[in-house]
Amino acid sequence: MRRILFFALTLASSLFAQVTSENNDQLREGLKRFPEADTNKDGILTLEEGRAFLQKMKKKPAEAAKPKANALKPDFADIAYGPHERNKIDLYLAKSEQPTPVVFMIHGGGFRNGDKSRWASDKQTDQLLASGVSCVAVNYPFLDSMPIQDILRQCARAVQFVRSKAGEWKLDKTRFASMGGSAGAGTSLWLATHDDMADPKAEDPVLRESTRLTCAVCNATQATYDLTRWESFLGPVKPEFNTSEAEGALFYHLPSVADLATDRGKSVLKECDMLAWISADDPPLFLSNPQVVSAPTNRGEWLHCIQHAREVQKECTADHVLCIVAQDAPEPKPDAVQFLLQHLKVSH
Repeated sequence: MRRILFFALTLASSLFAQVTSENNDQLREGLKRFPEADTNKDGILTLEEGRAFLQKMKKKPAEAAKPKANALKPDFADIAYGPHERNKIDLYLAKSEQPTPVVFMIHGGGFRNGDKSRWASDKQTDQLLASGVSCVAVNYPFLDSMPIQDILRQCARAVQFVRSKAGEWKLDKTRFASMGGSAGAGTSLWLATHDDMADPKAEDPVLRESTRLTCAVCNATQATYDLTRWESFLGPVKPEFNTSEAEGALFYHLPSVADLATDRGKSVLKECDMLAWISADDPPLFLSNPQVVSAPTNRGEWLHCIQHAREVQKECTADHVLCIVAQDAPEPKPDAVQFLLQHLKVSH
């Protein structure tokens, strides 16, 4: 339900300052669902009232992510890699006399929620650390503060930041991998396929570092964040997917769907299109999308079904990039951690 109000607010902020429920259909719908958002009780939901109500409804980060009692404690917690309040990483260092490889762990949550602390209780973190692989759990800004194309760049900066600290933390900057689920999977896929974003002339030394990975594990991934391509491999959007055309525009913080056809819109879509970024020099990929259906029947399947993974694999095959889809692999089924260790060249 909050999604309707969120979409309305994002659209309003990107159009003009005085959008209200009197001239915006989505804010009007938000007022119907959340009459308490109208704090002055004048029957009109303003942008300011909506923003305040949305902030009130959002959980505080500490409430959203309470680690379990037996959770691992990072060696370094809440290290800032950029100016945004969610530009934070936790670093778990493997015990080794030699520089260790690194796996970036990127949480899911639809780019609207989630927290890096979930990895402190994940058995894969334990397995990697025990095998001599250090782990970096990443927080990143959400869609209420920036569009998807900027969020992805923030995650790339996290990779660059850690590379810039490789000597200090005794990390092997030539062996970096990424893994994640849902939004974290799509981000890992984007990092693995995107051309290197290192800028040798950047004033900021962090931005001079490479963003390239050795391999990536993507669980319940999306094939591309160019949402205009989804129907080509998922079929037509259905009402039960609980989405709309406006959702696509809002994902990129564009004023309207029509803006996707402008030069700016096309540039944004290209930047977010992992399928288009796939090329012969990309690292090996491990994809696991357990929702094996002939076609999506609900929003969860629309976001995570096997067709996403198979579309990525099809592009990878055309470009001779190793891409394993776990559900289509023969028995015994491949293991994600073993895949990481193999391609990071870890003896185990």
